[in-house]
Amino acid sequence: MIDLTAWINEFLTVLNESFKDRIWFVGLQGSYGRNEATEASDIDMVVILDKLSAPDIQAYRTMLDTLPHRELVCGFLSGKNEIRKWETSDLFQFCHDTRSIKGSLDDLLQLVDDAAVTRAIKIGVCNIYHACVHNMLYERCDEILKGLYKSASFAAQAIYFKQNGVYMSSQKDLLGVVSAEEKAIVRTFLSLKNGGVIDFEEMSERLFDWSKKWIDRI
Repeated sequence: MIDLTAWINEFLTVLNESFKDRIWFVGLQGSYGRNEATEASDIDMVVILDKLSAPDIQAYRTMLDTLPHRELVCGFLSGKNEIRKWETSDLFQFCHDTRSIKGSLDDLLQLVDDAAVTRAIKIGVCNIYHACVHNMLYERCDEILKGLYKSASFAAQAIYFKQNGVYMSSQKDLLGVVSAEEKAIVRTFLSLKNGGVIDFEEMSERLFDWSKKWIDRI
């Protein structure tokens, strides 16, 4: 496993050398952010600068190329103005799933009201419904199905938050508290994430029925 503390310290050193006082926020997302990482996990970094230009994007990429484990590094780069004006339904997941390393997202999180959470659920289940039907008809791809269950697990997080006002960042913890309908979705996601056997027809139908019900409800 990567020594994440040492890696982040090196990341911050080269980031400060490249962008100095222009750094507004640095955070960590994904499996490392949730303390669920494996050897194959990406290092999902969030960097928000005072503003972002095309040359800044290239400079950031050049900076990343100097780091160890470059092939695992991914994440989000933005300017402060853009993220402050971002669609708030996207900010719901973004803020809750980002562990702060430098700076704070509290100002952004205050923009996320109940209507934004409702939109996050609606957009999520509508996209899952559309992609699930398309996959059942055309691609019939196991990898697409796995990705859709990942998206559905995020929607389940938003559903639980809307119902209870609590954000469960760990899918394992979420499995223990959601309703039976969402439990089936989260359990399947965790099984697929851990290399479980795919039953394409049964899993696709389950996801289709679940997303259809939530479109009706929301």
